Amino acid sequence: MSHSSMIRGALACALLGVALSASAQVPAIFKGADLKLGEKLIAEHKCNQCHAQKWADGGQAIYRPQGRVNSPARLVAMVEQCSTQMNLGLFPEDVAAVAAVLNQNHYKFKN
Repeated sequence: MSHSSMIRGALACALLGVALSASAQVPAIFKGADLKLGEKLIAEHKCNQCHAQKWADGGQAIYRPQGRVNSPARLVAMVEQCSTQMNLGLFPEDVAAVAAVLNQNHYKFKN
């Protein structure tokens, strides 16, 4: 085996390890969630604009670590509550997708 082949193999293993490590840190409740769908739904339903209008700080207070959303399950419940209150008609997979995006971008809950 050539030196360059060994380096490429080691690099591939290292990258795979990083990818597996990152995916292992995603809470189980968000595994398999469609992040692209979540981003699309957040934009389509103007979630950010609505939250920015409701709170003086532009909606950032909802992302505080000491806030009401303090676990992955609570995040899913809050997205479900918003869907119900706003009559969005989100399906469970939609709720999971939106919650997964919010977790990735703001809450950062780990397994």
